[in-house]
Amino acid sequence: MSNNVSLTKIAVFYDGNYFYHVSNYYNYVHERKSRISIKGLHDFVRHKVAELEGEAAAFRRCQIVDAHYFRGRLSASEASSKTNQLYYERVFEDILMSEGVTTHYLPLRTFSGRKTEKGVDVWLALEVFELAFYKRFDVVVLIASDGDYVPLIRKLNSLGIRVMVLAWDFEFIDDFGNSRTTRTSQDLLEEVTYPIAMHELIDSRTAKDSFLIENLFVPRPEKEVDAKPAADKKKPVIVGKKENGLKTSTILSLKEGFGFIHYPPNNLFFHYSELENVDFNDLLVGDTVTFRIGENEETGQDIALEVSLVE
Repeated sequence: MSNNVSLTKIAVFYDGNYFYHVSNYYNYVHERKSRISIKGLHDFVRHKVAELEGEAAAFRRCQIVDAHYFRGRLSASEASSKTNQLYYERVFEDILMSEGVTTHYLPLRTFSGRKTEKGVDVWLALEVFELAFYKRFDVVVLIASDGDYVPLIRKLNSLGIRVMVLAWDFEFIDDFGNSRTTRTSQDLLEEVTYPIAMHELIDSRTAKDSFLIENLFVPRPEKEVDAKPAADKKKPVIVGKKENGLKTSTILSLKEGFGFIHYPPNNLFFHYSELENVDFNDLLVGDTVTFRIGENEETGQDIALEVSLVE
């Protein structure tokens, strides 16, 4: 009798920066225009494990017993200097907490003048192996794309633990003709027990309207009509004003995942991935922003980088 009711123990591990990148793609670029739901993703994992493990592993006996999220982040003092940064971090942490996800953060390091992650992938791999060794999960689910995790997969395989990787491959062209590509390591996919091509399932005509796929995305509320007259918008500031190497101006237009900043003689393009303290959907035409000027590698045109909203 005990064999019939034994659980299939699942553990889910997030490479936070990768997950954020994928979620941004579906929110800003993909036709769904919505972020990925943590709860919906966990439901999907349980159903998929039950399907792949066979009829003996029914959905109710496939339980996520551990979930962990790893990412680098700014210090409190650095985040507090950026408009709403601490608020957005807290909102997402509330979501993770409500779904039983344990968070792990490392401080971002400065390299070549930019804040970057360092050591998060190593920490994730060590935690996965230690927890798997002691808790003996049946299935470990990785939301990651880096081939550096291949040694981890081999170690988990040696313990008899099945590994599932949720993989996203996508490519799109930004407004300046630059190709932006995300690919999951082929070496990683070849080592795991269950490689799941999420982009194919989401875009499949047969699966697009299924409950599990729809449930992967956060329902989007109807957009409220902005009833403010133009005079109530934030007033433009002097274009080109320097503040510690930054320039300040106002947003001229917003499209799907990108926009333009007022900066004569040619207005500056910016991509949602360059936003530092605000969600793209919360921006309004006329908002004041600070930014640095960079150069498009292919066209040589000036573009806006490190764009931050100013209250």
